[in-house]
Amino acid sequence: MHSLDLFLAHYGYFAIFGLLMLGIVGPLIPDETILVLSGIAIHRGELDFGTTVAVGFAGSLCGITVSYVLGRTGAIYVLERFTPLHRWVSRHLPQVEIWFQRYGKWTLFFGYFIAGLRHFTALTAGMSKLRIRTFAAYAYPGGLVWVLCFVSIGYYLGAEWEKLVRLLDRGALVLVAIVTVIAAIVWWLRRKRHATR
Repeated sequence: MHSLDLFLAHYGYFAIFGLLMLGIVGPLIPDETILVLSGIAIHRGELDFGTTVAVGFAGSLCGITVSYVLGRTGAIYVLERFTPLHRWVSRHLPQVEIWFQRYGKWTLFFGYFIAGLRHFTALTAGMSKLRIRTFAAYAYPGGLVWVLCFVSIGYYLGAEWEKLVRLLDRGALVLVAIVTVIAAIVWWLRRKRHATR
């Protein structure tokens, strides 16, 4: 984490854009950590809040659009021939397809908050030939909310983040995000049910 902090300090907005773009396409980069560290850098006065959110959103937008195109063009099947990627895809893709059947297009919006699912929502949307306009209408606002949430966490925690990291591991943070997303989905479904009555 310290080396990532140094990398962000050295390359600034270019690092945020590049790492988030690559992080959405693949699972090897800890996206939430990048956003939280960016928020901490804003708190320290090293970065600007508006610019950081805009750059983070642009990086995530590019990454998720690349994933959509990979799914739509069938390029994912070519990439699956690489053994490590094949294991990753076969483990997570069926789960995302179930989510898509259950929650539909809203998976694109809330999928950002669930590590593992986030990387496959756009691929699944592309493979199902979902129209680009519909994809953008759900995925892009979700990306903006996701970036704002985690940058804000870093900004408001500021110097307390280091203490918090000792108490919570990344899994606990993801668990908090999952609980929040599930609560939001339940609230939305109940509201929709009441509206149709």
